[in-house]
Amino acid sequence: MPMYHLRLAVLTASLLVASESLRAEKDLVIYDNDWNVPGSYMEQDALMPLLTCANVKVIGLTTVTGDAWRDEGAASLLRYLEVVGATDIPVVNGAVFPLVNTRKRMVQWEQAHGFIYWKGAWNDPAQFPKSHPDDPYRIIPPLDRMPRIHVADGIAAEYLVRMVHQYPHQVTIFEGGPMTNLALAVGLDPEFAGLAKRLIFFGGAQGQLGDTSGNEDGFHSDFNIIFDPEAAHIVLSAHWAKAVSIADVTNAYILDKALMDRIQAHRTPASDYLAQNSTLGLPLWGELGAAVVADPSLITKSLDVTMDVDIDHGMDYGRTIVGPLDANPGFGGSKVTIIQAVDGKRFIDQFVAAVQTDVSGGGH
Repeated sequence: MPMYHLRLAVLTASLLVASESLRAEKDLVIYDNDWNVPGSYMEQDALMPLLTCANVKVIGLTTVTGDAWRDEGAASLLRYLEVVGATDIPVVNGAVFPLVNTRKRMVQWEQAHGFIYWKGAWNDPAQFPKSHPDDPYRIIPPLDRMPRIHVADGIAAEYLVRMVHQYPHQVTIFEGGPMTNLALAVGLDPEFAGLAKRLIFFGGAQGQLGDTSGNEDGFHSDFNIIFDPEAAHIVLSAHWAKAVSIADVTNAYILDKALMDRIQAHRTPASDYLAQNSTLGLPLWGELGAAVVADPSLITKSLDVTMDVDIDHGMDYGRTIVGPLDANPGFGGSKVTIIQAVDGKRFIDQFVAAVQTDVSGGGH
């Protein structure tokens, strides 16, 4: 082999090794979410702690119906990616409907057991004028314009399975919405959960700050569970290497005017979009979850438990069932770590810095 070609081969091999080493060092993340519609509660800015963390590589975003219908949430997400300059991240559409639950079932449950304040895509238009519960494919455009980029080909559940096989034990799945896509992935591939590095999900509230059914005005920590209880039951019954619940702890951190003013002290595309599209007074649900994904050292107190979901269609339908590990040794699912406290000051400081960072052209 000529010396030139030998040197080229060595250089190519070195670059491949360096690439593999870099990939192994980073925490690869897929963020599955019911992407909210700006003007109500905007969670797209939860991407910023992930996009600005040197140790994290967001390899994909997937969509599911929950707070908003899937396609409407996807349009909102795509527009956000355009605004902040992160259009290189693929967005893959997931489930439009829960596995079993329906709007009619939820209304019947309310009639028998009590009012549910937040029903997401099934909200009553009389109370939430932009809701269209019986028109799942309608898209009310984002406040500025519709996105020019589009979702990638494929289905979220298949994409999730493919990614954990491509990067075994390297992919963190951050679940910010109902677990429908994850349940479908578990059903497609019995190895799926075990091949993921960890699952961090928003749900599993234990009522420290409110009713776990999601009835308290706006502070619906377990909406993700009650919207698709069967999916949550399937996911929590799978065998994850590590599963972490982020729920009640988020309600202590609110996007208020003082925090917004602090964020806007240094304006970026992300900070401007947050200011223009969010509603003040709501907790930083997804934002705290993303911060923990990026920096687990924020957790200052946690508890390991067994966790399942009641799927009997009675009063407790959709409630999480939690017990100590030694009280239920025959539990078939994974151990779940419930986050009970975080370093709040450091979280807020990191979140402000993330939103104040311009990530356009950053090679996500």
